[in-house]
Amino acid sequence: MQKKLKVVAASVVFASLSACSLLPEQSDETKGWSASKLYSEAKEELAGQHYERAIQLFNRLEASYPFGVYAQQAQLEVAYAYYKAQDQAQALAAVERFIKLHPNHPNVDYMYYLRGLINFNDQIGLLNFVYEQDPAERDPKATREAFAAFKALVDKFPESKYTPDAIDRMKYLINAMAAYEVYVARYYYRRGAYLAAANRAMDAVREYADSPAIEEALWIMVRSYDKLGNVALRDDAMRVFKLNFPSSKFLDEGAPKPERKWWKFWSAS
Repeated sequence: MQKKLKVVAASVVFASLSACSLLPEQSDETKGWSASKLYSEAKEELAGQHYERAIQLFNRLEASYPFGVYAQQAQLEVAYAYYKAQDQAQALAAVERFIKLHPNHPNVDYMYYLRGLINFNDQIGLLNFVYEQDPAERDPKATREAFAAFKALVDKFPESKYTPDAIDRMKYLINAMAAYEVYVARYYYRRGAYLAAANRAMDAVREYADSPAIEEALWIMVRSYDKLGNVALRDDAMRVFKLNFPSSKFLDEGAPKPERKWWKFWSAS
């Protein structure tokens, strides 16, 4: 009986191997393609917004032709493809790898710029515009990382063609970071944590002195010190407030906030 089982098992294995040998091998359409063909096909897929396919072809290009300008260009292009595919982790990894491998590449400034864009996240910015969401409620860590990335570009490549846009985005991010601090200060104030509110507002004033959000930060300081019974600090904050914002609507009890939100700087006045 045992011998028969062994024979049956052997027959099953043999049949399985035979069946596998009958299956057609998966063909690789890119086999034998030149580096230039792989690159042109990947670029075409990228232009057609077929990002996953573009990524596959760029990776195949680098694997098949690891040396030369096509490999370097593939490393650069794949970072952008990951960014467009909204794969932030892979995009950042590709950017960091390129910068490490090619610190003197003529287009490395673009990779610094792309690192900022990945953290800036244009898609979130678009949603804020459509749904009227305050960017102050965004993740402050991502905002700080985006600012640091753009600053690295501006500091290292002041003459880069990407620098003017990076500077504009940095201004936006400064306003976002200031507004976030004020958002937190306002949260503390509403819950009766007046010392925490005053301290958070003061941090905003110190770090982001040119931001439109400073107007409310100073006003929170005035109100918080008043609630704490600290007349000296309240009066000092009020003096600074009136000096900088003599016509502020915060001075009118019926208008606790300015009408125009700071992040809508592109809107008509």
